[in-house]
Amino acid sequence: MDYRTHLENAWWDIIVIDEAHNVAKRGDRSSQRSKLASLLANRSDTLIMLTATPHDGKGQSVASLMNMLDPTAIADEENYTKDDIEGLLIRRFKKDIQDQVSGAFKERVITIERCVASAREEAAYDIFADMKLQMDESRTRGKGILFKTSLEKSLFSSPAACIKSIDARLRKLEKKYPDGDMPDIATLKELKAALELISPADFSRYAKLLKLLNSTEYGWSPSKNNDRLVIFTERIETMKYLAENLKKDLGLKDNQLEVMHGGMSDKELQRIVDEFGRAESPIRVIVASDVASEGINLHYLSHRLIHFDIPWSLMVFQQRNGRVDRYGQTEQPDIRYMLIDSDNPRIKGDARIMEILVKKEEQALKNIGDPAMLFGKFNQEEEEEETAKAIESGAGADDFEKLLDSDEEEFDPLELLMGLGDEKEVKVEYSDEETLFSDIDYLKNALDIFTDTEEIRYSDLSGTQGVEIKLTDNVKKRIKKLIPPEAMPSDDYLRLSPDREYCLNDMKRCMQNDLAETAWSATQYLWKLHPIFNWIEDKAGVFYKRSEVPVLGLTNSIGVEEILFIVAGLIPNRKSTTVVDEWFGLLYKNGQFDCILSMSEVLQKTHLNVKVPNTQNVSEEQIARGQKLLGDVVDRVKKIMADKCAEYKEKTDPYIYEEMERLEQLEQRHKDAQLTIFDLGIPGMERKKSEKEREIEAIFTNFMDWEKDTLEIEENPYIRIIAVVTGVI
Repeated sequence: MDYRTHLENAWWDIIVIDEAHNVAKRGDRSSQRSKLASLLANRSDTLIMLTATPHDGKGQSVASLMNMLDPTAIADEENYTKDDIEGLLIRRFKKDIQDQVSGAFKERVITIERCVASAREEAAYDIFADMKLQMDESRTRGKGILFKTSLEKSLFSSPAACIKSIDARLRKLEKKYPDGDMPDIATLKELKAALELISPADFSRYAKLLKLLNSTEYGWSPSKNNDRLVIFTERIETMKYLAENLKKDLGLKDNQLEVMHGGMSDKELQRIVDEFGRAESPIRVIVASDVASEGINLHYLSHRLIHFDIPWSLMVFQQRNGRVDRYGQTEQPDIRYMLIDSDNPRIKGDARIMEILVKKEEQALKNIGDPAMLFGKFNQEEEEEETAKAIESGAGADDFEKLLDSDEEEFDPLELLMGLGDEKEVKVEYSDEETLFSDIDYLKNALDIFTDTEEIRYSDLSGTQGVEIKLTDNVKKRIKKLIPPEAMPSDDYLRLSPDREYCLNDMKRCMQNDLAETAWSATQYLWKLHPIFNWIEDKAGVFYKRSEVPVLGLTNSIGVEEILFIVAGLIPNRKSTTVVDEWFGLLYKNGQFDCILSMSEVLQKTHLNVKVPNTQNVSEEQIARGQKLLGDVVDRVKKIMADKCAEYKEKTDPYIYEEMERLEQLEQRHKDAQLTIFDLGIPGMERKKSEKEREIEAIFTNFMDWEKDTLEIEENPYIRIIAVVTGVI
């Protein structure tokens, strides 16, 4: 990897890996994605992995992901239980959060469009059904899928796709049998000739598609900019066929229909996705192979999806439908399946298997949440093999349906491996954070002080007051390192609003209507981590020197004889991350310590959180009295923080002790599981065993050090006096 050195020397607070199943280990080899994820997992305190398909039914794949989260969790990737990975995984289906996102998921409408085969299609189907291929008969029993079965898969996609498959096989056969004496050659040429006679008018599924798109009942029209169409097909030749003929028959311009397939660059695919979600874009139709079925959003202006051919894997069903049936869809998803309706008994029976897949996917989604559980394979290729076996066996659709029904009752591998069936409900309680200012009020108060250099405008954004700041060179220099270049405003006015809903809606509006290179919202969300606050802190830092603090003179709320020190005490862990963070007040009356006040009591006494008062000048005598108390303040804060440190250690030390004991036991389990293989008396094994043992010890030493560095603290607080408040007449 070109960036390995940089990655090894970088450190992140949080790393999020989306579509995490793509970084799981498969067999004995690790992909570059898996190697990258393993490297990043060791360069962050927090790792979050997200996926809708966390496993392929194999324990090793799940174990590899769990070991990225916690390298000490699993000793034997082929043999582990839920106790080994407790707390590492949470799974939620759409039905599990339905009550939390009321109205966010629309009930999808499923329709099977039956396409009655034309005479020319039936002629081709008859040839195919009667076809016997020598190459399949001589194939080693049980090895792979029959060529006739894979040919039927392409036939069920389109005549063009089937011709493509035939041509590819004929080239191989004619090269191997130059005299053409292989009977399969003539058989395949006969089928090809029949397929070449099928025109678009004879291609029943294409004819039905055109009729559907032109019908008033379906209600779709390319003249609408907010009602776009997604058509999925498996084969590239089918995709090309549809793109070429739909442009002609629907009268679409070249820029109104786009294709998406695996041969395109990521940049080009993303361009199409972005434009498809913008109302001003001319794109009305996307015809896609299954490269577009995973991880992309096509739902902003589209709720219509058509399966031109039927996938042989329920995982592909789920991925395709998820492009428009997803969180944020405002319309009811309309899903259509184009199903072959033939008089040929063989084709009719196999089409019935396709129909069962359609119905079972929807049934499983409603009843058990995960259609992949029906096959019990959790792998697209293996699901397709199961469908192929059902077709090859000739057992019939009823037996195939019974197979899926029986698998539905089996354990889900995740429940089997991780015991999610008895997962305890976790309740999180949130408490309101008490602050002196809201984000917007803090910003406004700060800007009122800085108006000597920056131009400020206040604006009403959908009922919420926002702020516009003229980006001077000073501001640009501070924030451009923290904001993506494409998010920097083109007119040099930074627009900020604390209204989350307004910002989300503005973002959607920009995504749908903006034809510029960027879809960034003109108004940015104002929250505590926005870079503008870094700039404010820099500006505020010039008001007081390092050894100075503000002294506020208040009337009415605090007595003249009282001095209140507002103090912050911080204790970091060994990684310099604050673990104990205490803010409180020390109240003195007539030069004598009176009491400790919590921050709630400080605010109640001073009313600083109700309205920022007009401060009065404090006399030199009062300042001198306060300075004399500084030594006592520091001593008392040290004592308070010592008590806080002791409280923290009382809570964490037992946990750290238990954790170290657990890790020692785990280390031995890892050695027992992974070193036994070297005890075979084979020359050179002793050295490899020693290397593996050192590798295990290094993993656990590093993890133990990380836990100690994260949890342990020293009684050496950082004390800061935030402000001093006293009364004035």
